Amino acid sequence: MRNPWFAQAEPQDEAGVRLFCLPYAGGSASAYRAWRDLAPEHVRVYPLELPGRGARWGETPVARMEPITEMLADALAGYLDRPYALFGHSMGALIAFELARTLRGRGVAQPVHLFVSGSAAPDLPRTRQPIHAAPDADVLEELRFLGGTPAELLDDPGLMELVLPALRADFSLLETYRYQAQPPLGMPLTVFGGDADPLVAHGRLHRWLRQSGAAARLVVLPGEHFFVHSAVADVMATIAGALAAQAPGARPPVPRGVA
Repeated sequence: MRNPWFAQAEPQDEAGVRLFCLPYAGGSASAYRAWRDLAPEHVRVYPLELPGRGARWGETPVARMEPITEMLADALAGYLDRPYALFGHSMGALIAFELARTLRGRGVAQPVHLFVSGSAAPDLPRTRQPIHAAPDADVLEELRFLGGTPAELLDDPGLMELVLPALRADFSLLETYRYQAQPPLGMPLTVFGGDADPLVAHGRLHRWLRQSGAAARLVVLPGEHFFVHSAVADVMATIAGALAAQAPGARPPVPRGVA
């Protein structure tokens, strides 16, 4: 039976580091559709599909952090026998971070690297007004401000009616999230940011670095909030370089923008 959490294919008995990717609010595993073609052989990309989107359209979306990280930890339990890393953008960054802490709490194999992108540090308060229970018009206005949602979707009331439940669940997950202080994680941490991101200032990114007791660095790339698409080649180059130590002989491209 196919595992619904894996949008493209389940991990096989392959060499390299498994990179499990988590989507941003309103996004799905399709956000990482091109990553497999961009990744070098020592990085195996596995986009994760959350309930309520993509092939899991008919499922109830999850609106709180703790349930989704527990569900993800269960879903990945059989795939942590090889070196693996976590990547998440925006909402996905917080999920990846809390998933790493959940896995640590279970005493299972830890990621060899955590990559977080386009998100303020988890211990900082949100600066946007809560909208998960707001009227539809306010949700649409927020989506237009954030960018990343195709205009043809925002302008189609029928399609928006279908996707709003998952969007509201994502906003609820973000807006009800409460950071709990714990010791820093033990794996290296790379934080990505866009140099023109209107949502996440440089200082709110830099504070992430205290969440790792190992090596931690901030990489700033050209672009706004969704630089993860516009600068995808540089994002992948940085990931490939960080994971090369787990695959002797790998020669990843040289990344840009290390701060």
